[in-house]
Amino acid sequence: MAYSTTTLSSKGARNPHTMRRWLVASLFVLPFFLVYLIFLIYPTFRVFQLSFTDSDIAGVGGYIGIANYAKLINDPDFWSSLWHTAYFILLTVVPNTLLGFAFALMVVRLRRLSNFVMAAFFLPNMLPVGVVRNIWLWILNSNFGIFNTVFHSTVAWFQDPGFAMPAVAFITIWWSVGFNMLLFVAAIQNIPKEYYEAAALDGADGWQMFFYITWPSVWPVTSLVLVLQLIAQFKIFDQVYLLTNGGPYDTTRVLLLQLYQEAFQKQHGGYASAIAVVLLFVIVVASLIQNKLLGNSRST
Repeated sequence: MAYSTTTLSSKGARNPHTMRRWLVASLFVLPFFLVYLIFLIYPTFRVFQLSFTDSDIAGVGGYIGIANYAKLINDPDFWSSLWHTAYFILLTVVPNTLLGFAFALMVVRLRRLSNFVMAAFFLPNMLPVGVVRNIWLWILNSNFGIFNTVFHSTVAWFQDPGFAMPAVAFITIWWSVGFNMLLFVAAIQNIPKEYYEAAALDGADGWQMFFYITWPSVWPVTSLVLVLQLIAQFKIFDQVYLLTNGGPYDTTRVLLLQLYQEAFQKQHGGYASAIAVVLLFVIVVASLIQNKLLGNSRST
């Protein structure tokens, strides 16, 4: 009985200290929680609410139920924008990941110049999208651009319906591949060298080391990069808006550009909110499916 009393008293003595620790931790977390609540949770809830109204951009309007979603299903512009977004994803997600991995393999083999090469590849990622736009409008200018001059080409890259989206996709890869490369470099450098030494003693060649050591070891990072790329490319807007503004003939109009046009040009706040909700749903579903497929392929 004395032992239990002592134990209870010692627990009781620790409780005020534990409570103080929880209080201090809560005070540190509270600012972030308030910012998260005000600038993310509430706007998300508000978008859901507006999607059931005929509100303008100021949020003034009445409740109309699922009329916006019914209109969305029958809107050919929405389906074409969704297709253009999917096409852009096909052009960027996997190529961007593979190029990042290939460049990382190249960089880790370098010695003296590795830091310089990594900085050169990562530099475009630090440029604002406006600077990227000016650089490539100059390089791909149909009259005096460097590319057309060197290769004697007459292609109007951003005015041709067949080349506009691939051009935007190429620029996006050039702009963002450096970040993927750094993730892969970190993953490759974290592979224990003992694995390769043991494989070399067993007579494994370079390709066998790649397929049985390097590739399985970096697969978690590969999955992460693919998911990040998928989410980022679903939200493509800046490059398209600045380079083509959805043209020519709406062949590069993606979902976020249509949302922008409906909200800020046509003043259809409720309909734009419905597009945002559907886009959020598509991103979540696509990310879950991709995670599931990547998890299954890793387990096999």
